[in-house]
Amino acid sequence: MSVSDRIPVIGITTYRQRAQTGIWDVRAAFLPEVYFEAVTLAGGIAVLLPPQPVSDSIAARVLEGIDGLIIAGGRDVDPALYGQQAHETTDRPSPQRDSWETALLTAAISRELPFLGICRGAQVLNVALGGTLHQNVPDIIGSTKYQLGNGDFSTVGVQVDSGSKVGVLVGNESLTVEVYHHQAIDVVAPGLRVTARSEDGVVEAVELDSVPFGVGVQWHPEQKLDDLRLFAGLVDAARQYRGALLSASAVGAASE
Repeated sequence: MSVSDRIPVIGITTYRQRAQTGIWDVRAAFLPEVYFEAVTLAGGIAVLLPPQPVSDSIAARVLEGIDGLIIAGGRDVDPALYGQQAHETTDRPSPQRDSWETALLTAAISRELPFLGICRGAQVLNVALGGTLHQNVPDIIGSTKYQLGNGDFSTVGVQVDSGSKVGVLVGNESLTVEVYHHQAIDVVAPGLRVTARSEDGVVEAVELDSVPFGVGVQWHPEQKLDDLRLFAGLVDAARQYRGALLSASAVGAASE
């Protein structure tokens, strides 16, 4: 099978909290289907990565089995991880999910495995690398337009750096995107570059230039399945990543 024919496996992190289905009301790992549907439509194979006890060796083992990683949306990151007390609007922390996703991201960066952070995922990326968050955007802009509540997504305009990875993929400097967040990146972590902002100046995309594909977007691209460009970019990068590993392995075997 050639590299171009190989279907990349994309791991997606999940929620782990109380959920109801039928007669059951239990703690469960789950994820809205739009995430893995977007991966499938973009040409990848989606596998779910539920929060669980983690170590460096476990994170490395997980990443051995995938070609790309998505850190999905969800609850707020624990503000203790960036040295702050919790704001009254900040969600109750999910320590296991925070540590799980931080470990996976750190390992992905180390081995240059392609990754995409979505909403919470972009915030996890920033915090993992030493940045901080605004815990309540309405305190800054005087509006709740970025998170209307009741699961209703709103749209905002963003300006994208045309020379960025995101800019190349979307092919347009101005976008209207789906958002649902009351927190946002404040101090940008070392190594990250802001590549999109909203009309209010809120950071809506960051990129890690030290790796071939390391992107975090504050908006929710999975909500528009008629526009899969970010997912297609990740899937393509994942295919190239696995192809490079296979080529290196073949060269190593031939030299033995």
